[in-house]
Formats: sequence, structure tokens, C-alpha cells
Amino acid sequence: MSRVNLVVLWHMHQPQYRDPETGRYVLPWTRLHALKDYWGMVEVMREFPHFHATFNVVPSLGIQLQEYAGGVFNEPWFTLAFKDTAELTRECKAEILARAFQVNHERLMARFPRFVELYEWAQPAGGAQALVTFTARDWRDLQVLSQLVWMDEVWLEKEEAVSRLASQGKNFSEYDKAVLKAKQLEFMKLVLPLYRDAAQRGQIELSTTPFYHPIMPLLCDSDIARVANPSTPLPRRAFRRPEDAREQLRRAREFHQNAFGVAPVGLWPSEGSVSDQTLSIAAEEGFQWFGSDEGVLGRTLNVAFFRDANGLPANADRLYKPWRVQMGEKGITGLFRDHHLSDLIGFVYSRMDARAAAADLHGRLRHIAERIGSDQPVTMCLFLDGENAWEYYAGNGRQFLREFYGLVQGDAEFRALTASEAIQAAADVPTTGGIFPASWINANFDVWIGNAEDVAAWELLWDAREAYAYAAKAHEENRQGATTAEGLKVAKESLLAAEGSDWCWWFGPEHSTANDAEFDALFRKHLTGIYLALGMEAPDELAKAIKRKPEHALQIAPADLLNVKVDGRDTSYFEWLSSGLYAPERRGGSMHGRVFYLHELRYGFEKERFCLRVDAFAEALSEIEDPEFRITISAGDEIAVVVRLERGRILEFAVERGRACLLNPKDFAEVAFDTILEVAVRKDKLKLEGVSKLKVGVALWHGGLPVDILPSEALLEIPLGEDNAAWASE
Repeated sequence: MSRVNLVVLWHMHQPQYRDPETGRYVLPWTRLHALKDYWGMVEVMREFPHFHATFNVVPSLGIQLQEYAGGVFNEPWFTLAFKDTAELTRECKAEILARAFQVNHERLMARFPRFVELYEWAQPAGGAQALVTFTARDWRDLQVLSQLVWMDEVWLEKEEAVSRLASQGKNFSEYDKAVLKAKQLEFMKLVLPLYRDAAQRGQIELSTTPFYHPIMPLLCDSDIARVANPSTPLPRRAFRRPEDAREQLRRAREFHQNAFGVAPVGLWPSEGSVSDQTLSIAAEEGFQWFGSDEGVLGRTLNVAFFRDANGLPANADRLYKPWRVQMGEKGITGLFRDHHLSDLIGFVYSRMDARAAAADLHGRLRHIAERIGSDQPVTMCLFLDGENAWEYYAGNGRQFLREFYGLVQGDAEFRALTASEAIQAAADVPTTGGIFPASWINANFDVWIGNAEDVAAWELLWDAREAYAYAAKAHEENRQGATTAEGLKVAKESLLAAEGSDWCWWFGPEHSTANDAEFDALFRKHLTGIYLALGMEAPDELAKAIKRKPEHALQIAPADLLNVKVDGRDTSYFEWLSSGLYAPERRGGSMHGRVFYLHELRYGFEKERFCLRVDAFAEALSEIEDPEFRITISAGDEIAVVVRLERGRILEFAVERGRACLLNPKDFAEVAFDTILEVAVRKDKLKLEGVSKLKVGVALWHGGLPVDILPSEALLEIPLGEDNAAWASE
């Protein structure tokens, strides 16, 4: 097999959450991820000294970590979480209920039974009942557990005071609360020094991103979005400020030098977004390498990297190597992530046993190297967020990382290298005369400029940028009443923060969060801060929300009994007209790096059968070879209908109950697939005694792994009873 030079890059990022007007941290995610992820991701590597990796620290995150480490910060949620319970007002309690449960329930909350108990008690009447029924003990436990749940695994297990609180699990005192507060403050001082130490001993390389994480190609010329997608809606006035992109890079290098003692040579452009213009600027500013995605490389070389059933991409010999992008006299070397394998870590392996998941990833890497069969080393890149995936893993993903790092470190055919080490070790670095302008999501810029909400944000940004330019020119010309140098400095900081990618990430239909309103307001506050610093009146538009209230999933109950012909086709308009519907707000293709294959579910009842229809995104589904549908139906027990496809047709289907495969599955269910998947399960085969609802879920598997689930968080609950156009409860 080919020798593997493995490049793992963990991208660490949070936007600037500090309100420019009040100085308060509007959201707590920098602190909470510092406690749970940032320190531990580097600390675990001490156990594997021969495994080298790259950590990308975005400066907008770094400056917040410095402020938290200094202990002088204003974060209302931190203050409220550790406030004396006796001093909590009704408003304080309502805020605690809104904030405390914003945590992964299955993996993090569930480790503390008392936390789950408080959550369940808080649900009736949208929390209104808890406001009047929770005792001082309940509020104190909720305060402590909402913070304890975010502590790093090592501290939960080995730090004496934190471990004691975790073991105690309930009945906390004000003293316990003070202890945890002190430990959090102590802990946050350790993060950045650990990164610096690991870099100095050579185990990690630290790279950077433009300071406030902007999409640099769009800063340089927003019209460039039309190259990747000619249908992308654009603002009526193109945003063209390459000087801002350059300043974001210069500030990033300056911060990095001050924080870590050395200037960075590597760049993870925000969201892997690149263009010839931005790479030229990066090379001029001293960067030697950059990272992006295979989709960008594929469009640059005009080749595809479609995988076979075992995950081997076409044109693998072109994907698994660095590429030199030469633009005139300036050049910079690019590393391109394996999108498929990176996504397995981000979205799939969390559902598997840690050891099995690590073995699967290691085995896939080996299989690819064996199939390439080159006598030269191949450079394989796994790039992804270093924070967001782990809350979906058991034990915050630490066991998975230990298993994977150990397998790679113990494999003589593998070398886990930093990005710079891998480029230096590469035997062949071909050259291309330019780069296709795109990001790592769908190889275009649609997430940040592809919707009316995005366009509205760019229009507001354009206006504010022009106001700043006018004021800066007036100051330069020493006009009467011109903005002072200090005012321009403050305005520039708000401007650069508003140019960050995170605001448009949440605009449009692609993404939503419980904090949509805060993100929307914070973007508009950064823009407002520009006008205020310039001594100008902010436009009225900045008082209006940009983000529409999200509709996470459209759910419609069945209206009548069905009469379904199970043929895998939408036979007639009336066939599924009375069905129930579960339709999440999804798009086909990649969102936050994830590919969605399943579109929506329709379901309902005949007199003697339960019927389910699964609609997939046809284009996305066609890109994977021989997938498998697994339909779970939970009543008195749980059964699974497994449908295997080959070349777009059903190869076979099976029915499992209690992990045992049943004989004669056609006696149990009828299945068909053509443009849709239709499944009808016989009522008399389900255990319905004492059951008031069915629970249903659909998973799509490929290559032995679950690649998409609908619904994504829990089984869909379908009430029984004639009032619900369903069977009567038995």
C-alpha cells in the first residue's frame, strides 16, 4: 500500500459575541466550549506524542479566550448561573429556564439524572409552571448542573473538586456553586498557554483565519458568487473591498504573533473559501499554505471525486496530494480535505461505538491507500470543526479520538503530520494556474449570499462601509466636524466584526438555532456601532429583524384513512392527500458540511396497514452507490424494515424484530421503490396492546454507516385513535 501522510486539522472558531455598545457577551458559547473542548482537544494529544496535528485558532475566538482568561468579562449567563439562589428574581428564573437546557440532551444532559428530572419538570406550560413550583433547591441544582455539564472530561474525572460535584449530582449548596465558579475561572486561564506549549514542542502546528472570519472572496467582490452559481441572488451594489480582506489577514497575523510567539505560515480561509484574488493577497501577506475542500479542487481541475461503495473516490491520485496554486510571481500551496471522511467524523461516527468507529475510519484510510497503490506517499486530509461534533459523541468524543490516534500512531504505514510537515514530505506537488472561487459547502457561496435575507444583510453592510469610507476621507482631509481618529478606530472594529461570516450563516433557510434572534440583533448592533462611532444616526432599517422566524419542520397529522398502492410511485394526486406529513426545513446537498439525502416523510393508516412514504433528494441519493433504508417502528416492541437498493432498484428487503431477522418478510410488510419508497406494515404483526402511539424513524445507510436520519433527533411520535385518523388504541 502507499505510505500515508495524514493531516488532521481541527478548526476552532466562535464569532465575536461581545455587544459593541454594552461590552456584554450576548451568548456564552466561547466560555462553554473553552471548558468542554478547546483545552481537552489539545491535552488528549499528550498521550500520543507521535501523532502530530494542526489546530486552527480564529483570532475572534482567541481574543475572547484572552478576555475570559483575564477574569474581567461581562457575561450575563455566567453571572446568573452563579448568582445566589435567594436573590433570583422572576426575570432571572425565566432566563435560567431559557438558557440552562441549551445542551445536547442525549449525551450531556443524560449523564446527570437530576438535570433530566429538572428538564422534564420545566416543560409543562413552557416553563411557566416551573417558575412557581421550583424550590430553592431546584433552582440551585439547575444553576450548578447547567455549568457542570460543560466541564471537560478530564476535569470531571480527575480534578478533585469538579469530580466531587459530578459524583454528588444534586443537592448542591451555595458553597458548591462558588467552588465551581472558581474552577471555571481557573480553567479558562489554561487554554491558550496549552496551545502555545504544544506548538513549541512541535506536536501541533497553529494556523489562523482572517480575523473576524469573513468570506474573503465576497469581501473582495461579492459578484464572484455568480461564477460558482449563476443563479445566486446578488446585492444591487457589489461589495468590493479587497483592502478589508487584507486588513483581516494582517490583523490575524498580528494577533497570532502576540498570542503564540510566532507568525503563522498556514491559513484556513473562513469556510474554506478561496479565489485567485484572496490567495494572491494571502501569499503577499506571507502565508505559505492554505486549506480548502475537495469540491473546490474538483471544480478547479474539472474532475469529480465520486465514491464507490467502499469509499474510494474517483481521481484519488489527484485528491490526495498538495497542489501549488501559482498566480504570476506569487504562489501558495493548498491542502484539500477529504469531504466524505471528514463528514463521517462530524456526523456519523457519533452514532457508533467509539472503538468500532475509529477502526472503521482507520480501515477506510488504509483501503484507499491500498487501492491507490502508488510508490510515493499520499497526503490525506481530515479537516473539520474541533468543537461542534463532540457533544453528539459518548464521553465528548474522547474515547473515539484516543482509539483513532492510537491506531494511526501504531500503524507503520502512517505518519500523522502537521500541514507544513506534510507539504515538506510530499514527493509530488503539482501546480495549477488558479483556483475556482468557492467555499467548502457545495463548492459555492450560497450559504452566505444565496437568499433574500443574505442579500439584505450585504446591502446594510454596503451602506455602513460607505459611511465609514466617507468619514475616513473627511478625517484625512481635515474637514470641519470630521470624525476623530479614535471614533474611526472604534467604527473600524465594528465594521470588521460585521464582515464576519457567522451572521449570514444563520440568515436564509439553511441553518437555524435557538439563538437566531441574538445573532440577528448582534449583527445589526455591529452595524449600528459603526454609525454611532462616526457620530452619525443609524438608519431605521437596523432596528428591524432580518431573520424570519424559523419553521424547523412542518408537521401535519393524518386527515383520513388511506388507500395506498405500494408501487414506489406517486400514483395519483389523491393517494397520499390525507396523509400525515413530517417535512423539515432542509435542502438537498451540503449544509454545514453535511449532505442531506432524506427530504420528508408521509404516513397514515389503512384499516389493516400502517403506510409510510419516504421522499429523498433524488440528486443527492443518486450520488451514493447501493444505499440501504432502515425503517424503525416502535409499538409494544421495536421492529425494523430493512430495504437494500442496487442500481436504484430494490435488491431485497428484510424485517427484524429484537435483532432477529424474521422469515417470510412479505407476510409482514409490502415494500416498493421507484421515485419514492413506500412501505405498508400489517397491523396484526405489530404489538399494539396498551399502546397509544407509534414511534417511527427512517435512517439511510451507505457503506455500513448511517449517513442520514429523519427525524434527526428522535423518533416521530404518531398518536393512535380515531380522532387522529388512526387505529383505535388497544
